[in-house]
Amino acid sequence: MTLSALKDMPISFPGLFGDWEFNPDPVAIHVGHGIYWYGIILALAMLMGLLLCMNQAPRFGLKEDHVLDVVLWGVPCCILGSRIYYVIFYLDLYRNSDGGLDWGRMIAIWDGGLAIYGTVIAGALVAFFYTRRKKLKFGALADLCVMGLLLGQIIGRWANFINREAFGAATTLPWRMRLWISSYQYIEVHPTFLYESLWNLAGLLLMLFVISKGRRFDGENTWFYFLWYGLGRAWIEGLRTDSLYLFDWTFMGQPIRVSQALSVVMAAASACMLFYCIRIKKCSAEELLVNRLARERQMAEEAAAAESGTAEEGPEAGGVEAAAEPAEEEDAHGGAD
Repeated sequence: MTLSALKDMPISFPGLFGDWEFNPDPVAIHVGHGIYWYGIILALAMLMGLLLCMNQAPRFGLKEDHVLDVVLWGVPCCILGSRIYYVIFYLDLYRNSDGGLDWGRMIAIWDGGLAIYGTVIAGALVAFFYTRRKKLKFGALADLCVMGLLLGQIIGRWANFINREAFGAATTLPWRMRLWISSYQYIEVHPTFLYESLWNLAGLLLMLFVISKGRRFDGENTWFYFLWYGLGRAWIEGLRTDSLYLFDWTFMGQPIRVSQALSVVMAAASACMLFYCIRIKKCSAEELLVNRLARERQMAEEAAAAESGTAEEGPEAGGVEAAAEPAEEEDAHGGAD
């Protein structure tokens, strides 16, 4: 059963802060249709992710321009992808009374309805085609992008908090979150937005200070992201009350949550790929794009230095030969005399 919390009622954490309440207005600026905190937070999340990627780009053999190019194409495509993903699995919400599709509601993204996996799929496709065109290694760009994606998810989940959405089932744990579903009835639930934000924070710290520093192949960060996020999302999705379901399909009598099933498959596939690349294929850091480019630069510098040295020695060698020629001629004349 899907529960919806009222967006104009206070939020509280009675097990942690007692009677203290927080009542944010979802609309930050009341102009026209309103400028929502949801959009502001997501924009901030994208900006921070972009800045992180631009800062880290040299570690992956990439340039800031590569990041900016991908973002310019990726942002609109990711928004479109996340909306399409959501609509596909909630298609019944966008039907008219006669069973036809309501295209106007489908494109009304301002009414809510985005899915992170749609964002990831669209972003991966943009990165793939971009690297093909620019002749870059897809794995290197993906390794960089997932770092920005994780930071974006850490920040972006707080937009769900402001909107009183993406929460979990009822709980009595000390960190439970109290939400009002009517003017006289409340529920106390798992703050799953917080769980995912903290889980992703731990993953980002691991990626920044452990995984990235010991990368053995381009794509290792990416597979680690899918493994880490897949494990966390599989657990967290099981707590939520607003999951997307895989049509009418069931497993052991229970409806299949799309994100949970995809997370399990994704985590398993990622673990297999990491095991294959590290243990079986025994990939070496020498093949990383950043290391290959460093070797090419070093070779170019050594070649330039060698050419410069030859150019400097050339005139001196010519002078010796020129000085020797008259001496040889003089000896020849002397011999004739």
